[in-house]
Amino acid sequence: MAFEHPAQKGDQGEIGRFAKLAELASNFTSSPAFSVFCVLLVAGFVVVHLLHLDTSWQHLTGDAMAAVSLLLLALLKNSERRAEHAIQRKLDAIAAALLEQYEGDPGLAHEELSRAIGIEEGE
Repeated sequence: MAFEHPAQKGDQGEIGRFAKLAELASNFTSSPAFSVFCVLLVAGFVVVHLLHLDTSWQHLTGDAMAAVSLLLLALLKNSERRAEHAIQRKLDAIAAALLEQYEGDPGLAHEELSRAIGIEEGE
């Protein structure tokens, strides 16, 4: 297991299984269906406590909420790191393009800047 920043690993265009899974999970957790699930989970927690059910039910609902919270924290951190890396790539490309422009030789950095900020995607 390597403890390096995900941005330092692999090819920029390569998307691993974990990244795909994290992206799918991120899309699901930002959906209305997941919001409804969370509301139902909290409502179940409240109902279990109001009805004074057995402590095993209280532990079950509490543990379920803790597990969902832990998974959401991991997804949030993964999303944060991917966004951080994307922003850094764009800043690097902007700096390189500005340096080329300053030196009067636009070329490779300008192309990299176009790819980094997705100019062709807007067309």
